Amino acid sequence: MTPSQIIDELKKGNERFRTGKMTPRDYRAEKRASAPGQYPAAVVLGCLDSRVPAEIVFDTGIGDAFVGRVAGNVVNDDMLGSMEFACGVSGAKVVLVVGHTACGAVKGAIDDVVLGNLTGLLARIKPAIPATKFDGEKSTKNAAYVDAVARTNVLLGLDEIRRRSPILEDLEKRGTIRIAGAMYNLSSGNADFVG
Repeated sequence: MTPSQIIDELKKGNERFRTGKMTPRDYRAEKRASAPGQYPAAVVLGCLDSRVPAEIVFDTGIGDAFVGRVAGNVVNDDMLGSMEFACGVSGAKVVLVVGHTACGAVKGAIDDVVLGNLTGLLARIKPAIPATKFDGEKSTKNAAYVDAVARTNVLLGLDEIRRRSPILEDLEKRGTIRIAGAMYNLSSGNADFVG
């Protein structure tokens, strides 16, 4: 499959999830089939949020996708290394960064929360705040603003992946992989692909 076809399959999977028509799965059979080796088509960097399990919202099975999760879908060295492994060694063809509505990490960055190691993580989200073009109240009381910052955070994450990983940037330039983003809506279940 091409990177575009894989993204189309992720979109179709999200549609199945949203409409309640998910693929019936025999996880035991998938476990057995994938035990000798794995060949995931995509690597997903998602938020830690428990309401956004990528395998479910994109209706994928065991062995279909690598999934890494960190609050605010923050791109860090470990996630970049994992993405490089997924694409450069294991043959994944899509890197997908998934943000979501009502993101607590984004709210924490906007509110300048200070709490142990979380402080440094939120600092990685803060560039999305001034980069977000928004007319209206710019506070965590405004859900539309929080969601706009979360979307900008996804787009900046895509730029950061390309900037900080010459390996992934080169694979994308050659057409071997595609680096894309999505914003997941907690209420509707829709994943809107961006970037």
